[in-house]
Amino acid sequence: MISRLRCSGIIVCLSAAALCGCTQSHEEPNKVTTTQQTPAAIVVMKVTAKEVNRQEKLPADLIAYRDVAIYPKVPGFVSSITVDRGSIVRSGQLLISLTAPELNDQKAQSTNQAKAVLEERNQAKSDLESLIDEQKSVGESLKAERDTYNRLKEASAYPGIIAGNDLEIAQQKAAADEAKFHSYDKKRKALEARIRSFDSKQKSAADSARSSTAIESYLQITAPFDGVITERNVHEGSFVNAPTSEKVVPLLRIQQLSLLRLVVPVPEADVAGIVSGASVSFTVPAFKGETFEGTVKRVGGSLDLSNRTMPVELDVPNPSRRLAPGMYAEVTWPVVHAKASLFVPKTSVVSTTERTFVVRIKDGVTDWIDVKPGTADGDLIEVFGNLQAGDQIAVRGTDELRAGKHVSVTDAPAASTASKARG
Repeated sequence: MISRLRCSGIIVCLSAAALCGCTQSHEEPNKVTTTQQTPAAIVVMKVTAKEVNRQEKLPADLIAYRDVAIYPKVPGFVSSITVDRGSIVRSGQLLISLTAPELNDQKAQSTNQAKAVLEERNQAKSDLESLIDEQKSVGESLKAERDTYNRLKEASAYPGIIAGNDLEIAQQKAAADEAKFHSYDKKRKALEARIRSFDSKQKSAADSARSSTAIESYLQITAPFDGVITERNVHEGSFVNAPTSEKVVPLLRIQQLSLLRLVVPVPEADVAGIVSGASVSFTVPAFKGETFEGTVKRVGGSLDLSNRTMPVELDVPNPSRRLAPGMYAEVTWPVVHAKASLFVPKTSVVSTTERTFVVRIKDGVTDWIDVKPGTADGDLIEVFGNLQAGDQIAVRGTDELRAGKHVSVTDAPAASTASKARG
């Protein structure tokens, strides 16, 4: 009896197990199908547009507002130097005196030559004036002889009044005066040509004398502007000459230090926000804790291809000359963009070996949008690409979220998107 009961229980259990197995085998496929048809849920956030108005630290160099190396224009010996390194000078102040003995001889020779030519010209001009007076006298005599000849010729028309010999003599005198008058013409032209020659010689001698005087002025070297002597390389007695190459060491170097130039290499991304006339602060290691000011005055207009920056010059007043050319400066540069920039969570930007992108979701379909990251702002980062403010992007970007995939979206909470992405 007991055995029959045990057998019946076993059969019941096996039947129940079989029924359960059949039920599971029919229900499991339906469960898998339901899972496959449900789109993945993606946490998204809208692209944010906002004005960029921040500051960043940029390196810069201080240089002299004007920096001139002083060389001699003519050869000579240094007779005196009135300045030394560190001397404060004024525009036009005498710095160096040179001597050139042969220049004095050349100047004296040119002056004497000009004087001699002038005397010869004056003599030729005096001879010409005398010749003109004599020719005038001969011309008057010629007129009188012609008048006499003409009267005698008219009278000879009546026989017995004028002897034939007298008429011939009058004719010969008129012809002689006429020949003499024409000879004066030749002499006058010769004297005029001689005077022109003296004029040319005198001009050449005068030019030579002036040239010597101009060269003599080069022996006095003066300051081209107010400044400070920052370099001295010669002493009294040194022979100097005009430079023949860029490697020649200058006699002196003068720099304007009351006003300096601060050269700032501005990154390409920030070039559009450069504002002429803006006041910018900076610091230098020599004066820790102290801030200086400069004004934007000049923009390079072309990028340096080696580092993709544009040189911008600031004018820095330096009346006390505390700042010096060559100092390194750190500038607090104001970054202002011409229009609002787009920002996304840092976790949205995906970088692979081939591209950098964010995953945009439009009409429930994913798309990869290439972007170029900019400056970070907290948990957000500036991006440049084919995006618009309000576009939905995946808060947590990944290359596993392939383009063209259908997804469902849920908005990220107002709290930190970065912490949401990490969760």
